[in-house]
Amino acid sequence: MINRQFPITRMRRMRKDNFSRRLMRETTLTADDLILPMFVIEGDNQREAVPSMPGVERLSIDLLVKEAQDVFELGIPMIALFPVTPSHVKSLDAAEAYNPDGLAQRAVRAVKEAVPELGIMTDVALDPFTTHGQDGIIDEDGYVLNDDTIDALMQQALSHAEAGADVIGPSDMMDGRIIEIRELLEDHGHINTRIMAYSAKYASSYYGPFRDAVGSAGNLGKGNKHTYQMDPANRNEALHEVALDLNEGADMVMVKPGVPYLDIVRDIKNEFKAPTYVYHVSGEYAMLKAAAQNGWIDEKPVVLETLLSCKRAGADGILTYYAKNAAIWLNKSH
Repeated sequence: MINRQFPITRMRRMRKDNFSRRLMRETTLTADDLILPMFVIEGDNQREAVPSMPGVERLSIDLLVKEAQDVFELGIPMIALFPVTPSHVKSLDAAEAYNPDGLAQRAVRAVKEAVPELGIMTDVALDPFTTHGQDGIIDEDGYVLNDDTIDALMQQALSHAEAGADVIGPSDMMDGRIIEIRELLEDHGHINTRIMAYSAKYASSYYGPFRDAVGSAGNLGKGNKHTYQMDPANRNEALHEVALDLNEGADMVMVKPGVPYLDIVRDIKNEFKAPTYVYHVSGEYAMLKAAAQNGWIDEKPVVLETLLSCKRAGADGILTYYAKNAAIWLNKSH
């Protein structure tokens, strides 16, 4: 490091004008960095607001397709689909998760037919399909059984790939599920179906609005997911989890939640240099929305600064409910 002193070195020189600030900018945020999570419901021409996430809606497949077309036109590379499963098809064994004519599978086929170049990522986890709201098959004491759950996750992942999903997103945090899913996909010829592993998914309190949106909050009740999601106090454990998932065939890894865990994002990027993503989750979105609606923050610059911080920390992309708004804002600024 060169040791130069004022006034020979004036750090503010390069900050004086817009052109020089742009020339030395280290991190950029574009629509290419965004992934939009979307909630799909049964029915036709159905649209439901999510009260805890202002501006976010659950859409029936026909409206989802129209929204996906808009998303593609904005330059967003991929959407992430989350089905809102009707209560009458939920069960202890979550069999609806791998129904080839299930809501998620039908949604994938419809979007892929209408917008073939838009990437589609699907959620591989059982919580939208279980009567108890946990991410897996439980024993009589309510403990989530790892290996029994993997058997269901494998079938779910294969059904998504066969429907046309480009990226499988196992969000369950079961041990060893990535290698099992990867080998099953290979055995069935889905050699280019990518896996974005939720590798460092923490047992966070920021997920509340999402669980309302997919309808699992009521089933989970006062339960928690501490026996399989990570302890928010742990940092080195995340590196262990990522190493395992990459070795098992994950193409991309994810940290969830987002801003409170950007130290983990940087650790992972430094250590593995692998494609690394961050999920700017529902609770983070809801807080920004509430502050903006109350006039406490200027929404656009605060949101873009927040997403930029994810990129600066090392994320290659960001799952965010602000993706569509952010793309519009960014496109207008160029």
